[in-house]
Amino acid sequence: MGRKDSNTGDRKSGREGGSFRKKSFARGNSPIKKKTEVKKESNPNVIRLNRYVANSGVCSRREADIYISAGNVTVNGKPITEMGYKVQLTDDVRFDGRRLNPIKKEYVLLNKPKDFVTTGRDERGRRTVNSLVSGASKSELVPVDKLDKSTTGLLLFTNDNELAKRLARPKNGLRKIYHVTLTKELRSADLKRIEEGVTVDENIVRVQDVSFVDNAPKNQVGIEIFSSRNNIVKRLFEELGYEITMLDRVVYSSLTKKDLPRGHWRYLTEQEVINLGMVK
Repeated sequence: MGRKDSNTGDRKSGREGGSFRKKSFARGNSPIKKKTEVKKESNPNVIRLNRYVANSGVCSRREADIYISAGNVTVNGKPITEMGYKVQLTDDVRFDGRRLNPIKKEYVLLNKPKDFVTTGRDERGRRTVNSLVSGASKSELVPVDKLDKSTTGLLLFTNDNELAKRLARPKNGLRKIYHVTLTKELRSADLKRIEEGVTVDENIVRVQDVSFVDNAPKNQVGIEIFSSRNNIVKRLFEELGYEITMLDRVVYSSLTKKDLPRGHWRYLTEQEVINLGMVK
């Protein structure tokens, strides 16, 4: 056997049908490199027209498409019927002549715990209610009204300034129910005085209902009141010589604390927003 035969043995080349074959990159057989596509960053100041209309609270996005196709919506004075049309947040968008605000209206209900102040920022470094709902929205949500640092219970936040103003009006007839705990038992005579109306700062405070809490000591009272005057429940009982140790707002308009633990928040349902919108 010659040297050549000893080196190759029975191994055949690829052309002769053997299994050993070197990969050739000749004649354009080199691997194709995948091109990496650079994604264009979306402009947060540009949105679809139907979303702009829906965010304003006029209607749903699907309904907005119908109104747009019907010519109800104008952009900078021109009717737009094109589906998928995009607008700037600074554009003048109108629905039936009324200018729209593109910021989506949001509504958050908090079950406020004790020792939190109802303010955006506190110069004294105290904990604020805003810190409890900071993750609820990218928009700035503000509380509709105030609860004392020691008062607990329902507190509504929103960026809907128009609704917030209506809810804060003193004579809006907004229903609020409080669970009151006193340092001593409430006398039946004083309960009757509250039912008839108590004068606080030369104005009579009238309540819709007041009663002892079922299966609880006589120092625990439920009171339903429509007044929006600051600290009115505390001032009412102070006028009668009582001190409150716990004040918990358990009902606000049609909203309750059901399935909402202390310190937690939730978004309002569409129906709850509609109900609040009926408050004048």
